[in-house]
Amino acid sequence: MLRVALVEDDPSAASTLSEYLRRYGNECGLGIKVVVFSEPTAFLQGYRPNWDLVLMDIQLPNMDGMEAARRLRNLDRYVVLIFVTNMAQYAVLGYEVDALAYMVKPVGYTQFCRKLDRAVALIQQGASTITVNRRDGIRRLRLVDIVYIEVRGHRLVYHGDGESVEATGTLKAVQDQLADHGFLRCNKAYLVNVRHILAVKGTQLIVTGDCHLTIGRSHRRQFMQSLALELARENEMVRPNSMGRT
Repeated sequence: MLRVALVEDDPSAASTLSEYLRRYGNECGLGIKVVVFSEPTAFLQGYRPNWDLVLMDIQLPNMDGMEAARRLRNLDRYVVLIFVTNMAQYAVLGYEVDALAYMVKPVGYTQFCRKLDRAVALIQQGASTITVNRRDGIRRLRLVDIVYIEVRGHRLVYHGDGESVEATGTLKAVQDQLADHGFLRCNKAYLVNVRHILAVKGTQLIVTGDCHLTIGRSHRRQFMQSLALELARENEMVRPNSMGRT
């Protein structure tokens, strides 16, 4: 299911884009849920990072689309953003807010499909994310960026390569949530991302960032078995087809 926020104050344009999304979803066999916001403050107020794609006009009431996009990026680094506007001279500034592209009104369906193809490919590429609860709100993290997760007192720390994010929750709950995403429990304090394991030396794991994690005695057998299964699965996924194509 593709979750799309359409920030557009022109009812006619909003109707056209909503119909394009419905048509695109039907043609691609892709479920799409669209929510229309007639101005950006309603979209940003109480924002939760659960959108896959934002289509945003630039000329909007209460706040222009560029300022809204800047505020959006403070709340959500990963949502895909496309400007849909008749102000092409400003849309080219979209690189400042990591906009994927822009469409110039009136938008034709062929142009729309080309942009959506790029957006969907990008969304699917980075589809695996987790939302975490922080004191200052909710943050979305890409699983591929997480090296390991540590329980520290009553807090969780998501360690990335160069960044750590503190959040609430329990390690057991996160372990259950990420069970099918290559995260393994190596001791009572750590959940490690298999993709970031560089070496296993005795009771030590060496992970991205030259960090050393201890494999707990009570976890070692299960951890090593699970690690072997994960590595075998990854090798199977990248193995070339020996039968070739005809």
